[in-house]
Amino acid sequence: MFPLRGRGLGLAASLSRQRFRSARLSSDHAAPGSAHFDVVVVGGGHAGTEAAAAAARCGSRTLLLTHRVDTIGQMSCNPSFGGIGKGHLMREVDALDGLCSRICDQSGVHYKVLNRRKGPAVWGLRAQIDRKLYKQNMQKEILNTPLLTVREGSVEDLILTEPEPGHTGKCRVSGVVLVDGGVVRAESVILTTGTFLRGMVVIGLEMHPAGRLGDQPSVGLAQTLEKLGFVVGRLKTGTPPRIAKESIDFGSLDKQTPDDPPVPFSFLSEAVWIKPEDQLPCHLTHTNPRVDAVILENLHLNSHVRETTKGPRYCPSIESKVLRFPNRVHQVWLEPEGMDSDLIYPQGLSVTLPAELQEKMISCIRGLEKARMVQPGYGVQYDYLDPRQIAPSLETRLVQRLFFAGQINGTTGYEEAAAQGVVAGVNASLRVRRRPPFVVSRTEGYVGVLIDDLTTLGTSEPYRMFTSRAEFRLSLRPDNADCRLTFRGYEEAGCVSQQRYDRAAWMKSSLEEGISVLKSIEFSSTKWKRLIPQASISTSRSLPVRALDVLKYEEVDMELLAKAVPGPLKKYTECKELAERLKIEASYESILLCQLQEIKEVQRDEALQLPADLDYWSLRDVSLSHEAREKLHFSRPPTIGAASRIPGVTPAAIFNLLKFVKTTQQRQTATSGSPQTDAHLRDTGREAEVEDGYCVEIASPPREHEESGLRLTLTGAFLGTAAQAAGQPACRW
Repeated sequence: MFPLRGRGLGLAASLSRQRFRSARLSSDHAAPGSAHFDVVVVGGGHAGTEAAAAAARCGSRTLLLTHRVDTIGQMSCNPSFGGIGKGHLMREVDALDGLCSRICDQSGVHYKVLNRRKGPAVWGLRAQIDRKLYKQNMQKEILNTPLLTVREGSVEDLILTEPEPGHTGKCRVSGVVLVDGGVVRAESVILTTGTFLRGMVVIGLEMHPAGRLGDQPSVGLAQTLEKLGFVVGRLKTGTPPRIAKESIDFGSLDKQTPDDPPVPFSFLSEAVWIKPEDQLPCHLTHTNPRVDAVILENLHLNSHVRETTKGPRYCPSIESKVLRFPNRVHQVWLEPEGMDSDLIYPQGLSVTLPAELQEKMISCIRGLEKARMVQPGYGVQYDYLDPRQIAPSLETRLVQRLFFAGQINGTTGYEEAAAQGVVAGVNASLRVRRRPPFVVSRTEGYVGVLIDDLTTLGTSEPYRMFTSRAEFRLSLRPDNADCRLTFRGYEEAGCVSQQRYDRAAWMKSSLEEGISVLKSIEFSSTKWKRLIPQASISTSRSLPVRALDVLKYEEVDMELLAKAVPGPLKKYTECKELAERLKIEASYESILLCQLQEIKEVQRDEALQLPADLDYWSLRDVSLSHEAREKLHFSRPPTIGAASRIPGVTPAAIFNLLKFVKTTQQRQTATSGSPQTDAHLRDTGREAEVEDGYCVEIASPPREHEESGLRLTLTGAFLGTAAQAAGQPACRW
């Protein structure tokens, strides 16, 4: 084995051309008795903590390496979790027994469900979090997790060995080298480096090497990854200034109250830790032309905004908003940082102007005329690795048993990082045990949408989750994440506790039983109107009406229905969560039947697997453009469905690739009597047709409206639009 550091680009290039002799696989740093773990996780942020805990839950001896133990659980940017799309990820992380949802239920100060006026499929669970409390609770959880060791240290290099036969990759990771020269050996390594890869903090024209304010960047590891041949990009993000609470005139601002009662994030939480009346409010103010003037007059003092490095589209700096949307008023949410904190976080005011100009800009805003800035806002620029270089399991294709999770893959946000962390931790553990990877498809969860988007589409700007990115959001709701993922996590990955599994099993059986009972109760519309006069039921209906159909009316809930028919229904109101979920299931019953058919069509595309080592450049029996070959070669899609979502791979190319696969199978069958590639290529027997440039039966690349973020995805004969979220039927052509 050998550390890559200091060997130059020639060594990295040689990895792809030859296998190493055993004499070259010795490490100068290796020492007898050096530590050995099943899984090593590098980085103690939101991706790292979830990855380490998940690997340990799966039964792997795990080491979490972090710069400082006291920063584990630190919320480096906004003091909140969840939101539209992000709240779905929180529920799915929880369904896989992840940590952040339970910790939020123990640490929140303001809970709110966003999008309440729309259907439950797009509700966004969100909470303002007490920074100090969250960090304390997360550290307590991590430091008391069985099989998990936490150690302070900075990783400088990777230890690499010869590749395993039968797996893609030019070498295999077998450990890490620390800055102090120490060695930690591992069967799998997960990198969750956040913004630390060659990170630079920017305020005005000043730039300082840092992963975040006060922490040193990771330069050596970034150089190692680049020398290995990974495609590296550069991204930027930023954070607002912090303002002293007592210096704000809240009386002139719009007060935003939390929900009463609060809705917990975790399926295991019956309630959150705080009393409804003790929650803290948020306040809303707005920018104005004077704020715009300060920014526009001082652009020459702002190197971060002038850089070509891509910043976040959906959480941009105030400078970017002023430049992109001139003469507009922008919201600024004043969010508390904790129960006993004197700091306020001005969400929407991310800025990198010099500190004195930040103070001047803040004083122009209503309610902040006398505000005192405690810490200036700043920008961060950092390296990320093109996520098309990782498989859906989050294992890299270049280096075996090396996994990436979090901002290293080009995402932004705690929730996106946590979701990747769970998947990486589970798969790193499964890889050690030589078990099949745990992959969530985009038909099964937002976690699957997130990873599929990254691994097939890549990203050139920080990726953020929205409900509009999911084609099947009526099925992928926050309320049913346990039914979708908990059983798989328990049976296939071993990352789910018995307690959670039992809870999910009880809920699933109760839902099935409740729906069956609701379907069995039938009365005439006249009788229903007499029993429930509040319901807008038409008495002209001649056929009997099921209780399930009555529950679909907006003004009817299980409590009201059980009062009308107490005998068989009263027991379903004893659990509030069960009653609410029965209402949601009833509301979506008819539309889900249509969507489930569309999901089956996509799953047939996903079932047609492509060999991981297929050489697209040398294929001569299939008509593929140079661009299509290049993109297929780089992304290495695992299935026909994934290939169809790669930008630049046309529907015609997919059609030709499908024909090639089927022709290959037929030749092999004729030669040997059975397809030799059947383990890789499973034909669904479905023919594709090309009409007007679109492949009707094969998923074609998604098209996203740049301004609104609305995504229109053609999948099979289904056109998924934002209308789904409003409960409208699917469009057909």
